[in-house]
Amino acid sequence: MEQLISELKEKIIETLDLIDVKPSDFKEDEPLVGGPLGIDSIDILELAMMIDRDYGIKIDNKELGQKVFVSLRTLAEHIQKNRNR
Repeated sequence: MEQLISELKEKIIETLDLIDVKPSDFKEDEPLVGGPLGIDSIDILELAMMIDRDYGIKIDNKELGQKVFVSLRTLAEHIQKNRNR
């Protein structure tokens, strides 16, 4: 799980072009949306596309997105749980 979280930190920085953000700036349990990194709903759409492309997991409705994108940890848990289906 920790390896996936580290990987997601790098992918989020790259996908959202967060120039001044380092992986160490992410706290696994802080809110992703509206948290200290300034990620908003448009960014979440980009992250959903990256997750579909890189992990083959679709997050295709608002209700699921609200559960999955609570924090970095909830995102990693969702990917790990659904990756091997």
